[in-house]
Amino acid sequence: MRFAVAAIALVLFAPAALADLRICNKTTSRVGIAVGYKDEDSWKTEGWWNIGANSCETLLAGPLVSRFYYLYAVDYDRGGEWSGRSFMCTQEKTFTIKGIEDCLRRGYERTGFFEIDTGEQRTWTVQLTEPGRAGGNPAP
Repeated sequence: MRFAVAAIALVLFAPAALADLRICNKTTSRVGIAVGYKDEDSWKTEGWWNIGANSCETLLAGPLVSRFYYLYAVDYDRGGEWSGRSFMCTQEKTFTIKGIEDCLRRGYERTGFFEIDTGEQRTWTVQLTEPGRAGGNPAP
């Protein structure tokens, strides 16, 4: 099962005092999350955060360093994924990978992430929801 990005990515502005990239899992399943972003001069992907049903977690603490972040999520309980067309490197176990080129040649998996445009905000929260669930404004 593949979930549509527009149906699951909702953006909310967190209070101005905080500065983080947070994910709220609004599904009834446990999910695994990987994130990709450009810091200073290179691309980086990191994973896995395991987030329980109906809970939130901070993925990156502190002020956001990029305007665009990329997420990939897996539904552990029912199967399926939240993915997109921006390909980056991942692996099955906990990882931090520098660079997004030649994933397979370097021994990694090539995984499609979906883009999040933070509008250069210092903090951002993404909500993963089940397909067809009402509420909020879908991300563009």
